[in-house]
Amino acid sequence: MIDMTQFTATRSINAPIDLVFKTVSDINNFSKAIPDIINVEFLSDVKSGIGTRFRETRLMNGKEAMTELEVTEFVENDHVRMVTDSHGAVWDSVFTVKRVDGHTELTLVMDARPHKFMQKMMIPMIKGMISKALEKDMDAVKTYCEK
Repeated sequence: MIDMTQFTATRSINAPIDLVFKTVSDINNFSKAIPDIINVEFLSDVKSGIGTRFRETRLMNGKEAMTELEVTEFVENDHVRMVTDSHGAVWDSVFTVKRVDGHTELTLVMDARPHKFMQKMMIPMIKGMISKALEKDMDAVKTYCEK
């Protein structure tokens, strides 16, 4: 049995599906949309799509936090999956886009799979903070795509 915590956030965005997808699937665009991302460094020759690896630095609670991510799935104008093994857990994030009633529906599902008992105990304790940060990111993507 896999111990896992899942976070889900959805936004209806008044923008074309390709713009929303390019915003969340291309780290250069995503970093423009998310004010808390202060630096991106590519770790692979691939800069977009499957195999893209990068280090993202963002402000979290006033402190800099670095995370290395890899794009493991990429279906244009459908979904992109980014995975990181960080802070004692595998964080598996999937952004999905689809057209719904003339808008683009963007959904983020993030699974956190902790490695050890202590991390299993910590994730529920920080679930509210993580959920709030994801909601903030989704609001930022919506604002960016609608301007």
